[in-house]
Amino acid sequence: MVENDVAADALVELLAALKEQGYAFVTPTPATHKRVIGRSGIGEAKDLRGVFGWNLPFAHDLLPQSLLALLERSGLLRRQGDLLKSGVRVSSIHGGLFLHSAYPTTAEDAVFFGPDTYRFVDFVRSELVGGRAVRRLVDIGAGAGVGGIMTAPLIAGARISLIDTNPKALGIAGVNARHAGVDVELIEGEGLDAAAGAVDLVIANPPYMIDESDRTYRDGGDMHGAALSLEWSLASARRLEPGGRMLLYTGVAIVGGRDALQEELESALPALGCSLRYRELDPDVFGEELEKPPYAAVERIAAVGAVIEKA
Repeated sequence: MVENDVAADALVELLAALKEQGYAFVTPTPATHKRVIGRSGIGEAKDLRGVFGWNLPFAHDLLPQSLLALLERSGLLRRQGDLLKSGVRVSSIHGGLFLHSAYPTTAEDAVFFGPDTYRFVDFVRSELVGGRAVRRLVDIGAGAGVGGIMTAPLIAGARISLIDTNPKALGIAGVNARHAGVDVELIEGEGLDAAAGAVDLVIANPPYMIDESDRTYRDGGDMHGAALSLEWSLASARRLEPGGRMLLYTGVAIVGGRDALQEELESALPALGCSLRYRELDPDVFGEELEKPPYAAVERIAAVGAVIEKA
C-alpha cells in the first residue's frame, strides 16, 4: 500500500487534511460493514465518511481536487467504471486518525482495524494509567501500529518497537506514526524474537480466529484460534525484564464453559516467574462465526485481557 516515500508523504498529508476537516469514523466489524453498505439506496459515497470510512465508490466531483491529488500521488485512487474509489480507509480513535486496508479485507496481507482495535487500545491504556516508567515497549503483530502509537503518551521517553511479518502493515504503521508525531522503530519479523535487547513492556492483539483462508492477520492457529496468543504470551514471559509486563488482548473460544487459554497460562506462567491477571472484556464477539463447521463445539467467543508480570 505504501510503495515509496512519495506515497508515504502523500498519505501523511491526507491524514492531516482529513484531521483539519474534522473527519471521524468508527469502523465496525466486516459483517456489519457488509450489512450497512448492502442496504437499498446506498450505492455511492456522498461525503468524506462514505469515501474513507464506508469505502464506497464516488463521483469525480465529490472530493476537493487537493484530496484527489493526494490519493493519486499515493497510488491509491482506484477507478470503478465511471466512478472513483479510495484504496485505503481511515478510522478514528480517541481523536487520532489511522490508515488501514480498504474494504473488504480479504487479501492475505490486509491490514485490519475494527472493534478489536478499540477494545485493545482501551485495555492497554487502562492498565498503564499512573503506572511505572517504561524504557521499551514492543508491540507484537502491530498491524497499523495503533496500539503502540496510542500508548506513547502514557510512556513518555520509552523506545517504541512495532513488529509485524507484513511489510505492508509496517508501511502503514510508519505513516500513522508520522501523522501522530510518534517516533517508532519498525521491525519486520515474527514474534518477540525479532526484537533484540531488553524489553519491559510487551503489548499484543494477536489474530485469534479459525480462518479457513489462513490469512495471517486473522488466523490464530490451533486451540480454536488461541494457539498464537499462548505462544506470544509464553515467549514474552521468558523475555521480560524483572518487573516487566505483557498486556495481551485477544479472543478465546469457550467450550463447555472452559477457557483453554486461561488454563494453559495459569499452568505455565508460575514456572517462568510470572503472575497472571485475566478477565473477560466482552463475553460475546463475532457470534456469526459459530455458524461455521470449525466452531461447531464452541458456545461463544469472548474478548479477554491478560496482564502477565515478571517478578
